[in-house]
Amino acid sequence: MTGVAGGAALPVFFGLAGGLPLGQAAALVLAGAVLLVAAAVGADYVRWRRTRYRIGPERAELHTGLLLIKRRSLARERIRSVDLTANVLQRLLGLVKVRIGTGEQTGTGESTLELDPVSRTEGERLRRELIARAPRAAAAEHHRDGLLAALDLRWIRYAPVSFVAPVLGGAAVGAVLQVSEWFGMQGEVVEWVRELFRATPVVLTVAVLALAALVAGVVGALAFWIEMWWGYRLEREPGGTLRVRRGLLTARSISIEERRLRGVELVEPLGVRLFGAGRLDAVATGLVREDDHQHAGHQALLPAVPTAAAHEVAAQVLKEASTPLGAPLTVHPPAARTRRLRWALMAVLVPAALLAALGVWVTPVLLSVAAGWTAVGVPVAVLLARDAYRNLGHGISGAYLVARSGTTRRSTVALQRSGVIGWTVRQSYFQRRAGLITLTATTAAGAGAYDVYDAEESEGLRFAATAAPGVLEPFLQPVPEEQPG
Repeated sequence: MTGVAGGAALPVFFGLAGGLPLGQAAALVLAGAVLLVAAAVGADYVRWRRTRYRIGPERAELHTGLLLIKRRSLARERIRSVDLTANVLQRLLGLVKVRIGTGEQTGTGESTLELDPVSRTEGERLRRELIARAPRAAAAEHHRDGLLAALDLRWIRYAPVSFVAPVLGGAAVGAVLQVSEWFGMQGEVVEWVRELFRATPVVLTVAVLALAALVAGVVGALAFWIEMWWGYRLEREPGGTLRVRRGLLTARSISIEERRLRGVELVEPLGVRLFGAGRLDAVATGLVREDDHQHAGHQALLPAVPTAAAHEVAAQVLKEASTPLGAPLTVHPPAARTRRLRWALMAVLVPAALLAALGVWVTPVLLSVAAGWTAVGVPVAVLLARDAYRNLGHGISGAYLVARSGTTRRSTVALQRSGVIGWTVRQSYFQRRAGLITLTATTAAGAGAYDVYDAEESEGLRFAATAAPGVLEPFLQPVPEEQPG
């Protein structure tokens, strides 16, 4: 709350300083900040004093509130995750926040209990007690308990090529403009930039400013990566639990029961993929599905790492001799490539046509913009469409079905065939003419649905029937064989 008060105090101070003496404005802002912090501390103290929890043999219970008492209860047999987080202040004080969840999405928050804060020792005790399972049989030597992966500082080289860098660069430009407005100097900043580049061509000016924003974004992406993944460790604990620990300022500990694991997903954003790397996610039931606001999702097992390393860790996580993510996949028919080329060209040519029409009716400058957009956009669109087609594939590898798709974000998922609870078959009018279908495997784990786009119709149906026997067969009709004439 002190940080919130401090962040709000600055713009309020400059707003008041325009009509009041500086001393009076500062006194009012300081008094307001002190009252705000005091009220927040008092409310938090009362909440803490009025909070009780109990872990019984069958239920975990939480009672909190002063005037309106809230009682929450979770059956222990339904608990799927116990995650620990601690910000900088909590770490200094030896405290953690414990989040106990069932993995269900109720929309009312009734599927989780949060104990905030408890001592670090108590948090670890609760985690071990609530996810304790019967001992497993000894695993094979190459799948033994212990450390599976640890931080390698060489992985940081993939941070600048992620989508985070340009986003942070744009945010940096916005922050400069916002802060200069608070000080009443936004006009001066804009004028200074204009004077700095007065003798520079417009195209070069734009390029230099974009490069400066990109450099700021790269620095921010590096800092973001360090805060998010510092101290990273992936371990298999006795009893069948995968544990991910990471974070520099805010430490996080995320536990995934192996009996809830249904597969893994290799995520390769375009920039990272060009450097031969990808991120590994868990496909599991009972995980918190929403991403927290400052960190990767709870399903992340690895940051962006070399693809070979991701495959090796995937095999260890799944306890397979080799990863199913590397299995050979069925190539999709050329009609799927035609569809992607058509979509990509429409995405470029439709805006170009609109700009050209406006150029005829409004200003000829837009005709030049339309020509430039088309000249640059068509080759890029064709390259992306062809890449999207090459990335299509599906197959079966032992106990897993494998599906791959995407170009700006290529995703390869290996999903346990036993985890498929249904298939959705979609076929548009244009797909029907091209002999294509889109299959969606539904599951209780991960994203809940995984797609096989634009597969050949008969081959795709055979794949779905083979991957999950008994699910799709009641809806299929045998095709009669042609009799020789």
